Amino acid sequence: MQIQDLPYPDPGVPDARSGPRFLWWLGRNQLRGQFKALAWGLLHFVAVAGLPFCVGLAVDAVVRRSGADLAWSGALMLLCGVAIAVGDTFLHRAAVTNWITAAARVQQLLARKAALLGSTLTRRVAAGEVVAVSTGDVEKIGWFVEAVSRFTAAALSVVVVCVALLCYQPALGVVVAVGLPVVALAALPLLPRATRRADVQREKAGRATELASDTVAGLRVLRGIGGEELFLDRYRRASQEVRQAAVRSARMWSLISAVQVLLPGLLLIGVVWYGVGLAREGRIGVGELVTVYSSIMMLMYPLRHFEEIAMAYSFSRPSARRAAGVLALERPTTTGSDPDAEVPHGDLHDPDTGLLAPAGRLTAVVCGDPDAAGVLAERLGGHPAEAGTSVLLGGVPLDGLPLDTARTAVLVQDKDPVLLSGTLRELLDVPASGDVDARDALAAAQCDDVLEALVQGSLDVKDPMDARLTERGRSLSGGQRQRLALARSLITDPEVLVLDEPTSAVDSHTEARIAEGVRRLRAGRTTVVLTSSPLLLDRADRVVLVHEGAVAAVGVHRELLHTEPRYRAVVTRETDDEAAHGGRATEAGRGGRGTEAAGPGALEELDRLEQIEETA
Repeated sequence: MQIQDLPYPDPGVPDARSGPRFLWWLGRNQLRGQFKALAWGLLHFVAVAGLPFCVGLAVDAVVRRSGADLAWSGALMLLCGVAIAVGDTFLHRAAVTNWITAAARVQQLLARKAALLGSTLTRRVAAGEVVAVSTGDVEKIGWFVEAVSRFTAAALSVVVVCVALLCYQPALGVVVAVGLPVVALAALPLLPRATRRADVQREKAGRATELASDTVAGLRVLRGIGGEELFLDRYRRASQEVRQAAVRSARMWSLISAVQVLLPGLLLIGVVWYGVGLAREGRIGVGELVTVYSSIMMLMYPLRHFEEIAMAYSFSRPSARRAAGVLALERPTTTGSDPDAEVPHGDLHDPDTGLLAPAGRLTAVVCGDPDAAGVLAERLGGHPAEAGTSVLLGGVPLDGLPLDTARTAVLVQDKDPVLLSGTLRELLDVPASGDVDARDALAAAQCDDVLEALVQGSLDVKDPMDARLTERGRSLSGGQRQRLALARSLITDPEVLVLDEPTSAVDSHTEARIAEGVRRLRAGRTTVVLTSSPLLLDRADRVVLVHEGAVAAVGVHRELLHTEPRYRAVVTRETDDEAAHGGRATEAGRGGRGTEAAGPGALEELDRLEQIEETA
């Protein structure tokens, strides 16, 4: 896999049982790139290690006054120099390719898992943790995958040099062969503590990231209540904790680096001291001493990769564990395995609550609890928070369909939809049936003023479809963002469209026009709207009251207002005293006086609602 070939057609199925297993799986899937980097690394490091032998030959040639040998050693040095340059260049290319492709594979896996889990992901894993895994942790995992091949090449080169020194000068070669393993492994006892400190730093950084994202997301609200400075102080304290943890971690790694410098220096001093004694005794030549000395000096370079692989593994192991933890998450329901499953048609039925949305009709659902409405919307879309009885579409369980088929059949727009940055044309370029034009969807969602605002906010743009949206549509008001999201949902034209409070941020006149536009554009399609707005409820073909997790009443808006106190309490926002008074009056008047016995407070509220609806 080359960088230009990204993304992967299929990133594969990861082994997410543990962090080390995930790293091993990742390495196995990049064997070709690893072997390529290993080959170039061997060329580079062996050429680096060969330079001392060339220098030793040159010194011996000078001592013997042999011009031919000196020329021969010079040619070998030139060859080693070319090999070093070529090997280092292509080693870097191969290693960086391994890094980027490994990081891209992990990011694709995380993106696929996020798409599979939907909103379940952020309920199981904190938002800051997800951000940290998909950014910093991915980089650390890629670093380890990239470092493995270079470390392997360095380790093999060290073995080759030790064997060569044993053959070239056994007396000094034994000292080097014994001392190098000690130097290479001396930092191992320090690694567990360094890893723990790195984990603490990562944990504190994740909490700070989560706090920062929460603060930025709620900045407007914080300013409104005067709590901006309070949260900024909290973030300052969190960032200082991250800084202190980073300093403690850096101290540990600086100690490891110091050990990696000190011990090779002591080995070099010992070899030189012993070698000088052998040279004075005449047991070795000057050229041999220079060769051994130069070899040890050159070995300092590949030995640095022992420290790097230790750092890379120490940082990537917890990162891989966290990534594996996210990738191991599963939907609480099972999906079918038939990729050719057809999109079912018919009524939408939830056995748990008893909710029935007839095919081709506009059904409004009223829940007294907004959180319960959100959970119900997710259930209707086949994304329940917990395992339970599957929702049926045309008698077919949604949980028994492949995920892409289920999402083609039912689309859920939650109460806080996200708008991605880009042009309006790109925002509305979503998988769709093709039967709904973008202009019709925008008109039904009453987006005329939104289009004007986008054109005015963009330079040299005449077509609103080419106007750019800022990140998450922050330049627009809440109502404008809500209407654009509604238009995007209408364009997809799914078999079933579930809308959770789609007009909570718009005024009543716009809300009435949106209700009529949605009803007209979705004619013949199944639409479920979870709302307590009288304007939407009055235009629904069927209204369902869900109380305490079960269907409590079914009818039309005006009928339920007069006959169902619980429905009226939710829609009219009655207080407890008003609801109790209205309920007693209704019970007393069920003998035939109808709504006249509902009590003065309830009647006044009904009159007010009817006036609002007629005006709208």
